[in-house]
Amino acid sequence: MKNPPSPPRDIDEYIASCPPEVRSILEKIRSTIRAAAPDAHEKISYRMPTFVLRGVLIHFAAFKNHIGLYPPVKGDAKLQAEVARYRGEKGNLKLPLDEPIPYALIARIVKSRVKEQEAKAASKRPRK
Repeated sequence: MKNPPSPPRDIDEYIASCPPEVRSILEKIRSTIRAAAPDAHEKISYRMPTFVLRGVLIHFAAFKNHIGLYPPVKGDAKLQAEVARYRGEKGNLKLPLDEPIPYALIARIVKSRVKEQEAKAASKRPRK
């Protein structure tokens, strides 16, 4: 029985392991997330590129026919309506590779997640 490949050590290694035609898309998603959340840190979690800011901000991953974005969008009805066409079985987003990638929408999702994380962190602060 063959051992499974070891998980990538970082996002650069993850992207390098993907087919050439997907690498530029992943790099652009990465830079879109970085611009929308400049204070977030990169790591690999669940074998996926992940950005963390007061907890998991967003994961993304390449699949045969789509790019997956996790976790599901919630808390913003307008944004939820805009991402509805990309929603997968569990609410995670599937961005088809045979269509233009909605980078501006990804930026809005990340900014929404930053607000969620900041609100969650603020609610946990002790009150004076």
